[in-house]
Amino acid sequence: MKKHISLFALGVALVFAQPAAAQHSLNVRDADVRAFIEDAAQVTGRTFIIDGRVQGKVSVVTDRPLSRSEYFEVFLSTLRANGLIAVPTANGAYRIQPVDGAASTPGRIGSRGAQNEFVTEVFRLRAIDATTAVETLRPLVSREGSITANRSGNSLVVADYADNIRRIRALIGQIDRDNATTQVITLAHAGAREIAMTLQQLAPAPGGGAEGGGGAPLVSVVAVDSSNSVALRGDAPTVSRLTAIAKELDARAANGSEIRVIWLDYADAEQLVPVLQMMVGAQGGGAVTPMAATSVSAPAAGAAPTAASAPVGGAVALSNGRGQAIITRYEGTNAVIISAPVDVQRSLAELVRQLDIRQEQVLVEAIIVEISDRVARELGVQFLIGGKDIPFLVTPFSNVSPNILDIAGGILADNLDQTTTVINGNTVTTSTNSAIGDTLRQNAASSILGARGGYSGFAADIGNNRVLGAIINAVQEDSESNILSTPSLTVNDNVKGSILFGQEIPISTGEALSNNFDNAFRTIQRQNVGIELEVKPQINAGNQVKLDIRQEVSSIVGPVSDDFNELIINKREVKTTVTVKDREIIALGGLLDDNERRTIQKIPLLGDIPILGELFKSRGKERTKTNLMVFIRPTILRTAADAQALAARRYNFVRAAQIEFDPKAEPSLDKIVLEYLGANVPVAPAAGPNDQVIAPRAMPSTAPIDSTTLPPSMPAQGQQQQQELPPNGGQP
Repeated sequence: MKKHISLFALGVALVFAQPAAAQHSLNVRDADVRAFIEDAAQVTGRTFIIDGRVQGKVSVVTDRPLSRSEYFEVFLSTLRANGLIAVPTANGAYRIQPVDGAASTPGRIGSRGAQNEFVTEVFRLRAIDATTAVETLRPLVSREGSITANRSGNSLVVADYADNIRRIRALIGQIDRDNATTQVITLAHAGAREIAMTLQQLAPAPGGGAEGGGGAPLVSVVAVDSSNSVALRGDAPTVSRLTAIAKELDARAANGSEIRVIWLDYADAEQLVPVLQMMVGAQGGGAVTPMAATSVSAPAAGAAPTAASAPVGGAVALSNGRGQAIITRYEGTNAVIISAPVDVQRSLAELVRQLDIRQEQVLVEAIIVEISDRVARELGVQFLIGGKDIPFLVTPFSNVSPNILDIAGGILADNLDQTTTVINGNTVTTSTNSAIGDTLRQNAASSILGARGGYSGFAADIGNNRVLGAIINAVQEDSESNILSTPSLTVNDNVKGSILFGQEIPISTGEALSNNFDNAFRTIQRQNVGIELEVKPQINAGNQVKLDIRQEVSSIVGPVSDDFNELIINKREVKTTVTVKDREIIALGGLLDDNERRTIQKIPLLGDIPILGELFKSRGKERTKTNLMVFIRPTILRTAADAQALAARRYNFVRAAQIEFDPKAEPSLDKIVLEYLGANVPVAPAAGPNDQVIAPRAMPSTAPIDSTTLPPSMPAQGQQQQQELPPNGGQP
């Protein structure tokens, strides 16, 4: 018993040994705020940093003593009531400052702590839009706080008192909920895109009415081409109402007209009709059989349309026994006419939509450079020794001009024209004109006129009617050429184009002569000679351009010989397929040719004598170097602005050349454009922020052709056909 009493006494002693909770009175009237802050620092044991702008007096009255934590809360409330705040800083200190500009002052992130602390918190939204949430919550933020929307992260940044932050957090938890419903409507007869477009016009906006009041629509409508369905998401009552409308429209489409006219924006109806006929023939399980359907031409004013002579329409029996499908075209308006069941029409219309896109254009620029250098040197000596009644010696060479035999023949022509007769013992010389003499003189004149370089010679009488003659000829020829050609051509993607700068020359291909030459004739064929560029571009992914290209440069050299007047044509041709990136230059091909030719003509034995043998030789040396290179550069013209910039650049280049030719005169190109065409001169579009950015080709996923209406044997083939279609969003 004594042991229990001693334990109880020890416990009581320990309880009374603990210090009681500190109790502090707070009753001040018109006290200086700095003194008030100093007292609070002593009571709470916290460090306060006082801003220099903190001035004034405060009054606080409490009805009971306060604990240290309660004292701190009353202290913060008193500051807030007097236009001051305590902003937490590093190491647990607080900065006392005026409330103005508190939102831009660094402070604590998160709302945990005293309710009168000024803090900042980030709220991440899941369902509602950050911009819309700012408009809703802005009235709830205090005058000193701020709220900002972060659109990229769909979040809110709020700076305010901790108690207000807690209230805003609770409110966001109530409104940030996804109450939208989703509905997918599978259509059996109508097209998904048509129904989706109709529902989008009927969907109300937050402001009321189908046109809306400036906000986002209450329901989002998306057409799903792969399953021919429409997806709706948004306000449940509105989704339900639009679902009923979509089903009613789909039901009405089942009883609609079986004839449909599709107006084409970019594609050619003549090329598109065979594709559609093949698709219908595949559905029917057989080939398309041409029937009475024909292409219809545009009628004249007041006249009925007439059928063209060539049938282009086709009809085929469908495998499900629902009749025939007929497809034809109307030339006058580039339209396709389809007579088929509604579901077949819808599949074909979707195919037309994906094929009827604007084609991009490609500018193909070629650079043809040919640099040649030809050097020729000739040196020869010709001798002639002859006389009356003696053997003669002559050393003519074919690569030396003039030929000494031709000159000697011209000199002797007069002797051949003279005849000597004896009359009564007297010798009489008479002169006549003979054909042989005329020929010799003509050959001599042609040989002298055709001589090149420098030549000299002499003729001497060495007695006894003997003559010695010699001609020395020296020629050096140096010719250089630098040919630069830059043909260019703009064509549509996957379309073949060509351009030619040159002439058409006649080439003999045959000749026939009768026995009596009274029915002679010759066949002539025209051939292009000049610069020709033929190309077919194909734009691939990653701004790559595949080019099927043929580049030809040809020129006339001259006749084959004096006796054969057919022409020799130089021809340089490159035919290849290359892939090059947009706006980059690639070398198509080239030729580096270095040809050296040396000729020596000499008299045997005499020409081999050292030094002296040079008198019996004729030397010739010719060297030709040719550098030929062909470059190509494709440029993709995606938009009208790209084509406009190209036209302006080329126009200004030609205009500058005219101004340089005659600076005082107005360029004639401007006159033609302004006066004759009545148009403005091409001007480059204004520079934009993305002008220097080469955007990759848009390659969005293309919705496949709906195969729900195809026969069971067709899905695999339909899918393969879809993969070969161009991208839906490929147009610029």
